[in-house]
Amino acid sequence: MRTAISTLDVRSVTTVRDALAVLRDEERAPIAGATDLFVALNFGTLAPRRFLDIWRIDEMRTIAADGETLVIGALVTYTDLIRSPLIAARLPMLVEASRQVGGPQIQNRGTIGGNIANASPAGDSLPIFAAVDAVVVLRSAAGDRRVGFNEFYTGYRASVRRADELIVAVEIPAVSGRQWFRKVGTRAAQAISKVVIAGVRDGESARVALGSVAPTVVRARQTEQALAAGGSIDEAVDVLRREIVPIDDIRSTADYRRTVSGNLLRRFWTETQ
Repeated sequence: MRTAISTLDVRSVTTVRDALAVLRDEERAPIAGATDLFVALNFGTLAPRRFLDIWRIDEMRTIAADGETLVIGALVTYTDLIRSPLIAARLPMLVEASRQVGGPQIQNRGTIGGNIANASPAGDSLPIFAAVDAVVVLRSAAGDRRVGFNEFYTGYRASVRRADELIVAVEIPAVSGRQWFRKVGTRAAQAISKVVIAGVRDGESARVALGSVAPTVVRARQTEQALAAGGSIDEAVDVLRREIVPIDDIRSTADYRRTVSGNLLRRFWTETQ
């Protein structure tokens, strides 16, 4: 049963300071582009009823370089990423991923902070942040804390973010090596991923992360170790297929996801030589 919009309690703010004051004093779920919220609203699966609209907080829309660190504000949209010369120069695989997130309407509204907060293992940007050892910047009225992206999620759609905290930015250290991103879905674009992978190769070492193959995005550290040890790609593929824990669902089967993940790892290793 669909949820009536009239039953939702929404407050709007225009500054981070005001947002943090509300989150300190009230129990509300932050929303921005609301691309996932409206899907849940349509299907009647939306649990929260009290929201904090942060869409108009312009100070969270910046893309900047702080020395060697790339800083992306939480309200940066996929369209912003596609158009950014700085992202193209430093993190081109994020541009590629952004082009495959829905259509122009979703790209114009969907935000990086929303993709991270939503915590779906199928989130297209998440394997990229996992592979490059990004840092999530959380802010509350009491101050900031930084959490390594690979320590941010605690389970399916669950994270370490507290109810009084707002994701304000994601920080990416300098990335050395060749970047590679692929998404496998029902269609070439505008589809939820069956498997999504991001990798960075620097010589014989690699960083590899996958989505849609476990309750959370997976940093494939055992597979990375197999590659770094000089083993064959066949051996690394075997390790990867044991390391991930895909499920059967309406979009695909676990066996399919294991097979595709292995094939994608082979392509990554071949195409980044």
